[in-house]
Amino acid sequence: MSQDIPPEAPLDCPLCPRLVAFRQAVAVDHPDWHNAPVESFGTDQARLLIIGLAPGLRGANRTGRPFTGDWAGDLLYATLNRFGFSRGMYASHADDGVELVDTLITNAVRCVPPENKPVGAEANACRPFLTSRIAAMPKLEAVLCLGKISHDNTLRALGLPLKTAKFGHAATADLPGPNGPIRLFDSYHCSRYNTNTGRLTDVMFDAVFSDIRDWLATRP
Repeated sequence: MSQDIPPEAPLDCPLCPRLVAFRQAVAVDHPDWHNAPVESFGTDQARLLIIGLAPGLRGANRTGRPFTGDWAGDLLYATLNRFGFSRGMYASHADDGVELVDTLITNAVRCVPPENKPVGAEANACRPFLTSRIAAMPKLEAVLCLGKISHDNTLRALGLPLKTAKFGHAATADLPGPNGPIRLFDSYHCSRYNTNTGRLTDVMFDAVFSDIRDWLATRP
């Protein structure tokens, strides 16, 4: 990957024609929404990086902040707060004053896809931004992947074959990173579908964050 690729996609990113057309179509009906690639939220100096799949249509694509404005964000930010990874009152908009603590949130694909499903070519096109994002975090020690697509894209962004670590809820793996070793943590995605069907419960999600918090506490 070229060292000139930034960790954030430009707001007028043209790389994925289907996604460009979709966000432009949404902008016709909702011109006051963000309708552009969504930048990561948090600090480059964080030790924890949380990687989702892509912005939600009425969540991050509307508000301009990852996991903000939809059910997935309601669950994620409440959990972050309980485990000390955020402070402030989450209110489902980008100006609610929430601050992340030692944490940065991003997505494998930075633009909203139709039906919340990016295709492989779109993930491939966006992956250099994820690779750069990881490389731009000198203190990174833990990565939480929300869902298998996030997991697979993270391995590829690190230049690792998929067989390096198998996805599974609450699974972990130790991986080489650009700035030192990384502990990979997996969780089912905190989507409304997964929580409504019981695939992911609050207890299951809390357990993953408890493991992350406890592991980071052991680090020097």
